[in-house]
Amino acid sequence: MNELVSTLNGLVWSPALIYLCLGVGLYFSLRGRFLQIRHFKEMIKLMFTGRTDERGITSFQALTMTLAGRVGTGNIAGVATAITFGGPGAVFWMWMVAFLGASSAFVESTLGQVYKESINGEHRGGPAFFIEKGLGMKWYAWIFAVVTVIACGLLLPGVQANSIASSVNTAFGVDPNTTAAVLAVLIGLIIFGGVKRIAHFTQVVVPFMALGYILVAMVIILLNISQLPDVIALILKSAFGLEAGFGAILGMAIMWGVKRGVYSNEAGQGTGPHASSAAAVSHPAKQGLVQGFSVYIDTLFVCSATAFMLLITGQYNVEGADGSALFTGIAGVAAGPGYVQTAMENMMPGFGNAFVAIALFFFAFTTILAYYYIAETNIAFINRKVNRPWLTLLLKFGIIAATVYGTVRSATLAWDLGDLGVGLMAWLNIGAIILMHKIAYTCLKDYEAQKAQGLDPVFDPVKLGIKNADYWTDKKDASTAETSDAAAPDTCPESAR
Repeated sequence: MNELVSTLNGLVWSPALIYLCLGVGLYFSLRGRFLQIRHFKEMIKLMFTGRTDERGITSFQALTMTLAGRVGTGNIAGVATAITFGGPGAVFWMWMVAFLGASSAFVESTLGQVYKESINGEHRGGPAFFIEKGLGMKWYAWIFAVVTVIACGLLLPGVQANSIASSVNTAFGVDPNTTAAVLAVLIGLIIFGGVKRIAHFTQVVVPFMALGYILVAMVIILLNISQLPDVIALILKSAFGLEAGFGAILGMAIMWGVKRGVYSNEAGQGTGPHASSAAAVSHPAKQGLVQGFSVYIDTLFVCSATAFMLLITGQYNVEGADGSALFTGIAGVAAGPGYVQTAMENMMPGFGNAFVAIALFFFAFTTILAYYYIAETNIAFINRKVNRPWLTLLLKFGIIAATVYGTVRSATLAWDLGDLGVGLMAWLNIGAIILMHKIAYTCLKDYEAQKAQGLDPVFDPVKLGIKNADYWTDKKDASTAETSDAAAPDTCPESAR
């Protein structure tokens, strides 16, 4: 099993995908005139737009649902793994993926909003929807939907669960079987409550867990602030093979930085559009910009906090391509959450171990919930044609089973399965957004034009020549009908009253 998954990973995560992620992000950044910089203030402002309706959620709730998927074990264990196999320079390439990936996140989330639908009283959208409606390729849409259900429902939850079990066992000595049982119960209680319950849970938990983790990491960094310039220099030199000892793994630095960066911030992977499509906004570009900022939160804030903490304290190892030790700063600890726990425990005895375990629990647990929502959305897409309600119930039990399995299996197998799921989705999604990116930038141009006129932008797909945006055309028709009814003259004779 391990060898098969490892072989498949080698095919999916070939250098072609690594450079495709970077190349597409760069092209989209140039195409949008670096919107991730130009609209930085607008991104922050739009995050706190409180608009919603009976079928949707607010932009902030959609952001926290997306962050629930983005901010996970990759921000702790993933950073440690990237440094182990790619050296400190891998952190720089994670930053690059985040900066360039913000534009990819904008494109995919804007497209998700353009082609979203209302299914069973809830807004639903994602790559399967915009591939079918925007490209007219139903077969492609179905492949993405099926792959996403398998990836998010079966392959990816195990990574999160495994990291929870590892950190809880290190901090509190809790047996993985016990952790598996607790996770199964908690996940069941929430996913059987629907998207609104997931949204309300993540709205409270995600900001709290992210800010708490960043603040504690900042305390450790400030206590060692004199070392920060040297750490930044180490990252930059290693990223380009200029640091003695790490030059031999330059290719590994790029590969692991991009690989873990994509896994962590998910830009271009196709997961973000699912939650962002649930937001009730007046224009697709609004949520696209919000989702662009979510990539910054994930990588530039949370991942950087982990990286600086590890590099400042020296609690990490670096291995060569042949498995040889290039740097050993922490003996007897496997790459993963144990690095971060050791670093924090050394700086904050009696607190660090437990804090990382608790933070990782919330990070990973909310990510599993996000995976469920993404898989359920694709089940809803499939059920529009086949109408098999039992598929949703099967998914609920499937993701619980996958979580339990991942909790008790080896970390290597769990990560390999997760990487396989991420890679398959990335190939399919990036291909689609390359073909459709012009529509997203048409929306951006329209949004900017309306803002320049002092208006609150409202989306009209007919005016922009965008076809099959049925949700928006139906919404406009309904609004027009209400206005016409309100403006209609009273023709009822006085005698009939």
